[in-house]
Amino acid sequence: MEGRSFEPNVVAYGTILDCLCENGLLKEALDLLSEMKVKGIRPNIITYSCLIHGMYDSGQQEEATRLLNEMVDNNISLNIVTYTILIDALCKEGMISKAVETIDMMRKQGIESNVVTYNALVNGHCLQNEMDKARNVLRLMIEKGCAPNTVTYSTMINGYCKGKRLDEAMELFHEISQKGPFPNIVTYNTLMQSMFQLGRVSTACELFRKIFASGQVPNRVTCLILLDGLFKTGNLKEALKFFQAMQNSGLELDSVPYTILIDGLCKAGHIEVAKELFHQLSDNGLKPNVYKYGVMINGLCKEGLPDEAYRLFGCLGAWEIMTVRLIVAVIM
Repeated sequence: MEGRSFEPNVVAYGTILDCLCENGLLKEALDLLSEMKVKGIRPNIITYSCLIHGMYDSGQQEEATRLLNEMVDNNISLNIVTYTILIDALCKEGMISKAVETIDMMRKQGIESNVVTYNALVNGHCLQNEMDKARNVLRLMIEKGCAPNTVTYSTMINGYCKGKRLDEAMELFHEISQKGPFPNIVTYNTLMQSMFQLGRVSTACELFRKIFASGQVPNRVTCLILLDGLFKTGNLKEALKFFQAMQNSGLELDSVPYTILIDGLCKAGHIEVAKELFHQLSDNGLKPNVYKYGVMINGLCKEGLPDEAYRLFGCLGAWEIMTVRLIVAVIM
């Protein structure tokens, strides 16, 4: 544009700035901001909002605060987007009281919180394991006529699961299943993982079946949670059966499910099956990584097969050998 004598305006610069921030190129974004100012192009609320968001996301709070102060000095009023970015950053830093103060400041300026603002506050309380306070924010949203969305409920359910309050998570899950918005696959994944961690295997498997009934499609993460959960709870037969079903479905498998299987089989003492799967990796065009070598070598040693372990060890390079030694030391 500049080469053809077309002078880029604030919208053109804003588009590039947003792209730079999205890709973590913050130094380049700040350089472009300086270039704008030198050319006499005045940054607007959108310009500052994307920069402040990028700074907070990368942990550069001081730079974000400097930009906020610069906005105020230039008589640019903060809008709902900028306030929400600030509230989200404060909540993630655990500064909930300051986030609430910021919401009060918004209200005094006649700006009401939207669903994204409330979600940031819900998430902040969940991160601090303040689930009762998060629930109060949920009630406040509804009272204010701001309908919670899937993100709101998924955040709440995730918070309950992390706090091992599975019954309350399930209560909320059933509530939204009946009233809406409908749970998404992330919500199902969160609940399944928590169920396996708490040893509720049959409930987790039942929930997996409900995914299909709800019209959702399990994704790669769902399958890995089920596979890993079955192995870690000692359900080896069911795990192998499910892995076979994954293969038969035509699903393109990477090395992760193989790692789960090899690790589980080695720990359960089924070294021959583990060896077979390890060799299948290469047959399927998948290169075993250092972690898989470490797991396999550790398994062979535990089963009293040092010669085979040593042969496998000999396939590694110098840096890989050092890494495998560390892995074996940790998992032993």
